[in-house]
Amino acid sequence: MDVDFEKLIKLQRLDTEIRHISALLDNIPTQLAEINQQINDSAQIIEQAKENFALNQKRRKSLEDEVNDIKVKISKYKIQLNEVKTNREYTSLLKEIEEAQQKIDQLEEEIISYMLSSDDIEIEIKEATEKHRQEEAMLSKEKATINKKKQELEKEIEKLTQEKEKLLDQIPPSQAKLYNDLSKKKNGIALSPVKDEFCSMCHMRVRPQILNELKVEKEIIFCENCGRILYWLKKTA
Repeated sequence: MDVDFEKLIKLQRLDTEIRHISALLDNIPTQLAEINQQINDSAQIIEQAKENFALNQKRRKSLEDEVNDIKVKISKYKIQLNEVKTNREYTSLLKEIEEAQQKIDQLEEEIISYMLSSDDIEIEIKEATEKHRQEEAMLSKEKATINKKKQELEKEIEKLTQEKEKLLDQIPPSQAKLYNDLSKKKNGIALSPVKDEFCSMCHMRVRPQILNELKVEKEIIFCENCGRILYWLKKTA
């Protein structure tokens, strides 16, 4: 049975294109996941800043409550000053009032520090929010581009698959089976052109007798080294 090398070569070309497009499609979920992760990371910066702001406000409120409690104690101490009967008791209360006031001064310094920090955090939230908005808009466009490309690749692979199925109908089953079996064993490359007397895939020199047989294109000849189907690469003008 004569061998239609042109159809087999075309079949291999189609398979190569299909594998290439399939690899691109397989990589798209990873690309989209990376983009989503970038968006999430950007949003997380905002959430972390908001959490820091909430903790700041909680701590500041706690300090303010503590100051108020101490001020209540000071007020009670001052009332007690009018009720003590000895200098020792009076002096002791004055010391309590002084220490309480020192504690208030210390706490109020901390409160001021938290107030200043809250201003910085609010600025951080504002800047992070704006940056996130810009990044999300840019990355959303990138996702749209990738999804559009995905649709184009899916259409292309569908077209190529249909073309391959039609081509397979024109190739004798025995030759199609041989091609498919070799393709699976040889990483998708079942045929190898002979160029300058060498197998293009394994670079083994082809014997002169085989070269002559290849030029006739009447039967399938395998490379004696890599086992692929050899075909004569015709020179174009």
